[in-house]
Amino acid sequence: MGPKGFKPLCRAADPVRGGFDSHTFPPRPLMIPESLAKVKALSLMSGGLDSMLAAKLIMEQGIEVAGISFTSLFFGAEGARRGTDELGIDLIVIDLSDDLLKVIQSPKHGYGKHMNPCIDCHALMFRVAGERMEELGASFIVSGEVVGQRPKSQMRFGLGVVERESGLTGYLLRPLSAKLLAVTVPETEGWVDREKLLGLHGRSRKPQMELADGYGIRNYATPAGGCLLTDENFSRGLKDLKKHGRLTNPEIRILSFGRQFRLSDTAKLVVGRNHAENEHLFELRPDDDILVKVIGHKGPVGVLSGDATDRDLELAGGVVARYSDTDGNERVSVRVWSSEDDSREIYVVPFGSKEVKDLAI
Repeated sequence: MGPKGFKPLCRAADPVRGGFDSHTFPPRPLMIPESLAKVKALSLMSGGLDSMLAAKLIMEQGIEVAGISFTSLFFGAEGARRGTDELGIDLIVIDLSDDLLKVIQSPKHGYGKHMNPCIDCHALMFRVAGERMEELGASFIVSGEVVGQRPKSQMRFGLGVVERESGLTGYLLRPLSAKLLAVTVPETEGWVDREKLLGLHGRSRKPQMELADGYGIRNYATPAGGCLLTDENFSRGLKDLKKHGRLTNPEIRILSFGRQFRLSDTAKLVVGRNHAENEHLFELRPDDDILVKVIGHKGPVGVLSGDATDRDLELAGGVVARYSDTDGNERVSVRVWSSEDDSREIYVVPFGSKEVKDLAI
């Protein structure tokens, strides 16, 4: 028996007709409300217009909606907070950093253009959302995905994979493209009127913007950006960490700051570009990382991670000296230290532009 006022639904998606029969169980046995007044949906929120409109379309049908969003080392929930504030709904935020890091190590469905394993990432998000449904009293999941809007993850194949691998077959409703997709449990049960849903397709934003104007929705994030895994420069650094077996939370956090250099298979250097980045590098570096700074000249601090050899220290000193206020020709003194008790000086000649370029990630 489920919670009071709920009954189990004994239906599952028909892979041929796209509907549901009454003889088999769904992949995820959920508690189904006995009355429409008790129906509640859990809507994935990014802060983008599509996710806001998807939630709004369901709210317009008299269904209570709560938002769920995720954070990680690669994206935050600031946009989702603004979006749910705009809609006037509650938001739950879950940190996926550890689970997503495992996905990035070896994504089942590969990467997008850069280091973005979007299909696997979406499946993870929906799976976690599905696990929170009963706890939050929700009966189905809502998503703002639009068929054909993004390569791979929002093509029909990708949408189908995400639904199956999240265990939400039949319980994942995409209101913006619902009329192009198989009928879901919320529709067959009469909680949601399919005729009031949409059949959007492709990359055009015009229909969504017109709908937003009609609803008076103004505060939403732009469709581009938001995830560091889609950024070319960040992804290049991430690939380097993965190649050298250093895909850890501390190493990844530093990727967003400074200039990145690969000195050897076992050592990497990050050089701050300004005072603010220097402060961040001091704060984020692991205790066993080595700091590199030219003595007697203004300039950046470098953070050397990994198992550094004497040759690595010389390379690090040459790079840091390149960006310091020296004449560029004479040997300078460089302090390298991991603590006050573990400090020494080395002497290097600042590198030229080609030497620095050859080491840059």
